[in-house]
Amino acid sequence: MARHDASRTPIFNGPAGWAAILPPTAARARLEGQAGCDIAIIGGGFAGLSAARRLKQIDPRLDIAILDAARISEGGTGRNSGFMIDLPHELTSGDYAGAGDSHDRQLTRLNRKAIDFASEAVQDYAIPEGYFQRTGKINAAASKPGIEGNIHYAAHLRELNEPHEMLDAQAMREITGSGYYQGGLYTPGTAMLQPAGYVQGLAAGLERDGVRIYENSPVLRIESGNGWSLATERGEIRAPKVIMANNGHLESFGFKRGRLMHVMLNACMTAELPPEAVRALGGQECWGATPADPMGTTVRRVGAAQGGNRIVIRQGGYYRPDMQTSAGDLARTVRAMRKKFDDRFPMLRGIRFEYSWSGHLCLSRNNVSVMRELETGLYAACVQNGLGTARGTLTGIGAAELAMGRQSDITAFFTAEAEPVRLPPHPFDTIGANAYMRWKEWQARLE
Repeated sequence: MARHDASRTPIFNGPAGWAAILPPTAARARLEGQAGCDIAIIGGGFAGLSAARRLKQIDPRLDIAILDAARISEGGTGRNSGFMIDLPHELTSGDYAGAGDSHDRQLTRLNRKAIDFASEAVQDYAIPEGYFQRTGKINAAASKPGIEGNIHYAAHLRELNEPHEMLDAQAMREITGSGYYQGGLYTPGTAMLQPAGYVQGLAAGLERDGVRIYENSPVLRIESGNGWSLATERGEIRAPKVIMANNGHLESFGFKRGRLMHVMLNACMTAELPPEAVRALGGQECWGATPADPMGTTVRRVGAAQGGNRIVIRQGGYYRPDMQTSAGDLARTVRAMRKKFDDRFPMLRGIRFEYSWSGHLCLSRNNVSVMRELETGLYAACVQNGLGTARGTLTGIGAAELAMGRQSDITAFFTAEAEPVRLPPHPFDTIGANAYMRWKEWQARLE
């Protein structure tokens, strides 16, 4: 017998902007009373939904239930920036380069499998094409260190024989409409998502395949004994096998304590740009730019097919082991993002932010995920290292395959990874991490 009680459940600050700009969807039922299924999944984000789809591919007869603490697309997925990146993209690196050529080539192949998996879901479930676009992305540079970082990363891409294109300031202005950037590094393999729209479409397709999804049903207790029992506030579901697809909240159930880093990031989304603002801005309708320095500012411009002509800007991370943020934290970072937005788009200085929110990243110091069997019949698809779209999809696929006794290059890759390394004891972890992040953000202030 094993019992794991949740020490906390997800708390969200601010609306999930990507969901807010889409047409409203009907609420799903909470879990109430007693129920049973073949496999229960905790979490209805990229990992949980991908796990359910892979399980149905392996055995369409499976009875699968998903329990999500919020509404589909209003938790972490609706707070994601929507970059489904194929190439090495380590947030703890100075220029995103990974652990070595062999490792990077292997992970790139797997990331592309995740993108193909998502593309097939778009086709199978008739998800609108605007919610998944293989348009590539830009590493935007606004300073000499940023340009040098891009040059170094481009050299790494040449070693990997990966296509890329260096962009000068004029090309960046033609794409973004902004004169802020001195250059960029374009890579074609990234798929750009409307993350809320994609997961809403994926969830609806899975329901047509017979998957049950319960919303606003945070799991409060996991207990073994003749299979597994998952208890919520109003109900209980029993299943022989369980997949935990709840990212950093894996630790909330007692797993990998003292090994996971919890970082809160913040984002703002403008009101829909009026026609005169669109004309003043110029540039392309849709593009996405990650910063040349990982601690810089991410910017996306989205169009009518994603929910309206808007700009999304994300920056301002802080370490929070309790996975919570406050209205004050968000207000401070919104003020900082206002300045960063105005610096990049002075022609849009009067455009207000319609939505602002906080989101949760879970990382390990050694950049490993937790995708393995934790206890008999209990599997994890967690710790996405800030790459919730591609890495979440991969770990969800892998956990589903492990649960069904399948082996693949995905299961081989993640089960061979080391354990997340231990962090310094609290409160030294928080003091050290936040001091380091403030220093790195200062270094990357122009990016």
